[in-house]
Amino acid sequence: MPWSVRWVGGGGAQSQKQCKKSSFAFYQAVRDLLPVWFLEDMRTMEVFHWEDGGKVSLYSPSEALLYALVHDHQPYARHLLTKYPQSALAVPSQSFSCCQASAPHLAMAVRYNRVRVLFRILKAVQGFPPGDRAGHLDRRGCSRVEGGKTALHVACELVRPECLLLLLGHGASPCLPDGAGNTPLDTLLQQLAQAPAVNARAKLLCLDCLFLFVPQDVPFAMKQQLLDNRQRWQDLLGESRYRCLVGLAPPSLFVGAMRVLIRTISPEHFPEALDDLPLPHFLKPLDLKLES
Repeated sequence: MPWSVRWVGGGGAQSQKQCKKSSFAFYQAVRDLLPVWFLEDMRTMEVFHWEDGGKVSLYSPSEALLYALVHDHQPYARHLLTKYPQSALAVPSQSFSCCQASAPHLAMAVRYNRVRVLFRILKAVQGFPPGDRAGHLDRRGCSRVEGGKTALHVACELVRPECLLLLLGHGASPCLPDGAGNTPLDTLLQQLAQAPAVNARAKLLCLDCLFLFVPQDVPFAMKQQLLDNRQRWQDLLGESRYRCLVGLAPPSLFVGAMRVLIRTISPEHFPEALDDLPLPHFLKPLDLKLES
């Protein structure tokens, strides 16, 4: 079998070739959704890649979780996050991440729209010390490759309503700028301005979710554009959203009530506690039926 390679000694070309062969076998095994016990046997018993200085290394739980995210191997992701919560979300090696500031798992989950795995990552992060928790939730991506975007920026850019609401409900900041000075709200408005209009309904749903968490009168770079092109933006957003965004009117009673209610939900009970809000089902922001 292609995954029968064991410990590789020495530093010659043959050893490097064996590492590459074993590494691809592990990739295939995760892609084919093989059982967790088999994947963990592979990960802990075989050599997969070379580090600086000619040292051979196993895949860490963090690197294995990135593979599980790419291939949506939910049982493997759940195992890694349950057994190794800290190391599964630690910084991977340089061969997996160009930026060593922090781990890229949240942004990767959003990018691939792995909502259930994202949910489990956020639950694991809630068990971290407050400083580490904020570092994961608000981690900016590489300035050269990702433009300094947070996972929340990515959710707005790719129009992922479920991911957006999960991140906001677990404490991700809606006010942080990316490398270009754009907040998540700016990123979403840029998506709404694209012509021809695509996914307009999902974009407006994302905007409504942001309304529930963004502080009143938060500064954002697109505000002047909205004021300079009033009719166009009123047509895109609707009059009530437009007036609220540019500060011409307060939020609607519904938005104000939802803001108050959502603030009563702690991140540890989000989104499960949405079901307990005293509102009809059709008025709730999203139907997130996720396993606890």
